[in-house]
Amino acid sequence: MTVGGRGRGPDRVAALGSEPVGRLLAHTTLQTTMAVATYGIYALTNAWFVARGVGPVALAAVNVVAPVLLLLGALSTTIGTGGASVISRALGAGDTRRAAGAAGTCLSVFWLGALALGLAGVLLIGPVLRLLGATGAVLGPAHDYGVIILAGAVFATGFSSLMRAEGRMGFSTLTWVIPVVTQILLDPLFIFGFGWGVRGAALGTVGGQMVSSAMGTWFFLGQRRRPYRIRPRDLLPRRTVLVEIVQIGTPSFLSGFGRTLLTTVINNLLAGFGGVGALGAFAIASRIATFALMPQLGITQALQPIVGFNVGAGYGGRAARAVRLSVWASVGYGTVTSGFVVGWAGAIARTFTGDPIVVSEAIRALRLLALSYPVAGLVALVAAAYQSVGRAVPSLWLSVGTLAGIKVPAVLLLAGFGLAGIWVSFPAGELLSAVVALMVLRGLAGSPLRATTGR
Repeated sequence: MTVGGRGRGPDRVAALGSEPVGRLLAHTTLQTTMAVATYGIYALTNAWFVARGVGPVALAAVNVVAPVLLLLGALSTTIGTGGASVISRALGAGDTRRAAGAAGTCLSVFWLGALALGLAGVLLIGPVLRLLGATGAVLGPAHDYGVIILAGAVFATGFSSLMRAEGRMGFSTLTWVIPVVTQILLDPLFIFGFGWGVRGAALGTVGGQMVSSAMGTWFFLGQRRRPYRIRPRDLLPRRTVLVEIVQIGTPSFLSGFGRTLLTTVINNLLAGFGGVGALGAFAIASRIATFALMPQLGITQALQPIVGFNVGAGYGGRAARAVRLSVWASVGYGTVTSGFVVGWAGAIARTFTGDPIVVSEAIRALRLLALSYPVAGLVALVAAAYQSVGRAVPSLWLSVGTLAGIKVPAVLLLAGFGLAGIWVSFPAGELLSAVVALMVLRGLAGSPLRATTGR
């Protein structure tokens, strides 16, 4: 076994506190970016299969249901972020039993929560879709897609964040790559081969999620060579651990829930201003953004276990350096990607559809949304840094405050200028939010990143 983070079990954990920070962050970011980028590829291919195999109305319907996926993601991120923070700090302090209890609590609470959310969603699917902006021709395919997604809610995560908390970047990556490859193979089979339309797209998504869920369950309950073992009693939620997980993860939930509401507001505004054409354009632009900005998400996910472990071990200097490097990497990547999307917006839009109305509006949306790319990852990155050290309050105010106080008002205010105003609200909101994030990062007194000075 090796110490550089490439070995197995405990060696990977130790590398979080010993490997040079720059190299550790680069290696970890590569792993996490590979993982999340595969989902970005699926978001693009899924949109392409739906647009080409079913049509622009179906693409608009799938995009209308997107907030449902965001809400499921908010649930898994809440539990995953809070649990990963507890686990990484526990491992840094050498407390493997606490790590096992936190992991077991995360598994059982997610499964129960997802079952409840999926059941409620299926029973209330009609009112939910109307709330999300589904009307007219969009309502039928949105219903078909949404019911299947909600029915498979319990499979919506493979708990990759908990794997990263113990340094298992390789297997964490596989829990993204293998399911996404499965989804990419199932989509054309179900849509083109069996002619199932949007139902096929939904079944392809749930099929991949089932693979991810099975891999995660085996990792935590079946694999033996790990720094801790989850016993049956660890699956019983522990009140004190659950409270800490929820407190740390709540900013992620409220942020995800806020994005769900923001997307719902935007879909309703777009439906009123531009109908199916505007919804289709947003579907293309949002999926391109999802794919293009995946490395920023990868940087954030890579940062979390590094900060959590090093603060838990008393190495605040290493944690602070990792945060600084992450900020510069996120901004640099976003700047380069923004230029590419602005320059190739026409070719990108025409790849998805030949509808001239959708193409024209998608080009404008792509170019304006791309202006937000350089700073788009900063709020999540700074919030994640404080969640990693157990500081939920600054993360909460940053995540929720920028959504409720900046982004939603920007959309509502600039929507008065029509479709162009809605598109402009994206870079305007992100820029103001990034300024706030950097102020929080620089001015937070008593941060554990400065309170400890080791290494």
